[in-house]
Amino acid sequence: MVLHDKPGSSIVMVCPPYPSHVQAFEALARELRARGHQVRYLCADSARCLPVPPVPPPARQRLAGLRDDIAQGADRTDRLCRHGPALIAGLRADLILGDQTEPAAGLIAEHLGLPMISVACALPFDPEPGVPLPFLGWRCDPSPKGVERLASARRIATWVMSAHGRVMQHHADAWGLGRRRDFADCLSPELTLAQTPPGFDYPRPVGGARVRHLGPFRDAPTAPFPDDIRLDPDRPFVFVSLGTLQGHRLALLARIARACRRAGAQVLVTHGQGLSAAQAARIPAEWVRAFVPQRAVLARADLCVTHAGLNTTLECLEQGVPMLALPLANDQPGVAARIAACGAGLRLSPRFATERRLSAAVRRLLDEGAFRAQAQRFARQAPAWPGAAGAVDLIETHLFGQASDPVTPAILRA
Repeated sequence: MVLHDKPGSSIVMVCPPYPSHVQAFEALARELRARGHQVRYLCADSARCLPVPPVPPPARQRLAGLRDDIAQGADRTDRLCRHGPALIAGLRADLILGDQTEPAAGLIAEHLGLPMISVACALPFDPEPGVPLPFLGWRCDPSPKGVERLASARRIATWVMSAHGRVMQHHADAWGLGRRRDFADCLSPELTLAQTPPGFDYPRPVGGARVRHLGPFRDAPTAPFPDDIRLDPDRPFVFVSLGTLQGHRLALLARIARACRRAGAQVLVTHGQGLSAAQAARIPAEWVRAFVPQRAVLARADLCVTHAGLNTTLECLEQGVPMLALPLANDQPGVAARIAACGAGLRLSPRFATERRLSAAVRRLLDEGAFRAQAQRFARQAPAWPGAAGAVDLIETHLFGQASDPVTPAILRA
């Protein structure tokens, strides 16, 4: 931890109401407040700054289509840009911390002439030749052909997000900021604090020096392993989770459970309240729950079958658990591609994941020690991940200046 003899700063956080993103920002806020800084959240829904983040909407209400998601995001950015500048100026803010998925943070910071640090709660958006966009499950390809393919994908993504892009450009024009049609146009040019741990993301040798891979931002305590789950020590234990928003996929969860049992494993399935009791009873697993203390469960698991959500992936790496990734939405294809690329697991397309293919993949992951060895390599490094404390060290360095780099141990420079 870096201690400065400077007075506490006024910091405004701009974060969309996504539960996992809010959780990460809360961890940063707690660490900042513990060091004497004042933290406020810019809330689009109430057009004001709050001392605590707004409560995210219930997960089941967020199952909208892509067009609805884009429209909601564009409306949120518009309201933040209309009301945010006056609110932030009134707080005499010294710094804006902006989620990479909310371009209003960068637009407002540039308009007000304030320093801004980007926070990558998901995979970093920062452009890098050959590094695919987060929602693409491509391999890294810095060759001329790969760079051109990526440029074409970015043009298509900009077209798909054109409703959001028009809102961004409207406010950029009003403030004389130039072209701002892509989320990457609104990132901090100096620093991105990423939850991805060192060695998990693709290399970023050209434009990625500003991206600092710090590991997850969260508190350490976790609930204990459930008393009523009695594991058979002679059988491998597989934990299955498709996350909160995808827990309604009964057919896929049942198919995964059958495949795991076919491979000789005992299975725990969670569905995040996506299923009724009657639906959950149709899954052929030893245990089916709405929620479990995931970190405690992973500490005992031999394998995790996951949707490749970043939070679950980080917890698997932290515990040294290999993964079978079945990406379903958002940046999950990109996370799954990195799971496979770093050797900590395999990926399958859910569309083509038959019971036979799933069972073969589960057997391979359980039988071949190389996958667990790679996952455990991350687990051995996890205690050195700087996390939220290291992120705040960098924030304070950005605010106050520091001769040395306080959070670049050998693990981050490698």
